[in-house]
Amino acid sequence: MLNFINLLLPAKGEAYYNLHKGLSVALIILMAIVALATIILVLLQPSNSSGIDALGGSSETFFGKNKGKSIEAKMKKWTVICLIALIVLSIVFYVLQINSLWT
Repeated sequence: MLNFINLLLPAKGEAYYNLHKGLSVALIILMAIVALATIILVLLQPSNSSGIDALGGSSETFFGKNKGKSIEAKMKKWTVICLIALIVLSIVFYVLQINSLWT
């Protein structure tokens, strides 16, 4: 695998350093954006417990429940997608920090 990566990289020296720094900065920025999106998605989702609403009952209609669940399902799906993207970006960032790739 290292031979394949070495074929993609330019000549060793300053070009390696610039490529390494550029990739590192780009990955950190992408991870920050994905992490903020994940935080926002989690905060926008309603809680699973009914809390105080269970005491007085709820006046939701059938259509209101389905609409809420479809939006909630989409938000959960995007939360999972963001978390998987964050994991993949973190692993790629970690692999790029291996010195044997750059020396």
